[in-house]
Amino acid sequence: MKLAVATHLDESDQRVFANPARTGEYCISGGFEFSNWSDNDLVGKARQAFANGWFGLETGGRATFVSVTDVSPAKVASLTSTLAQHFVTYYNAPSIEAAMPVAEAEIAHMADLCEDHEQGTMLTVSRELTPAGVKEAYRVIEAQPADLAQFAVHGSLDDEGH
Repeated sequence: MKLAVATHLDESDQRVFANPARTGEYCISGGFEFSNWSDNDLVGKARQAFANGWFGLETGGRATFVSVTDVSPAKVASLTSTLAQHFVTYYNAPSIEAAMPVAEAEIAHMADLCEDHEQGTMLTVSRELTPAGVKEAYRVIEAQPADLAQFAVHGSLDDEGH
């Protein structure tokens, strides 16, 4: 099975999100957080989280980019329980048992997004409010092979010129 982890190309997530996800933290779309939002809620860092933030399953933080990675069934079970607990703690789900099917569906949705992509493929999410609710779109950024010249140090092993 595949899921995705928060990936940071620079420090921008630290500035644009009120609560940034940790690098390497498993993430899901997390659009559920915005289900009752209106245009009035879309200000400042909350707007950035809405516009393009993936939801970190451990911290509840947000990340702009995630990378596809393999995940063990045991880890999936643990992440699902963590998300169910989040629903109880922050969204007033009556119990872990009641929240579990919703958590399972959220994890399954993310697994579906990742399923056909190679490990290391990066994903982004974008959201907009519509009369029917939150609309999400996903973008795939395929991993590109690095050219050795990008990493090569050019010089000479000759003693001439030294």
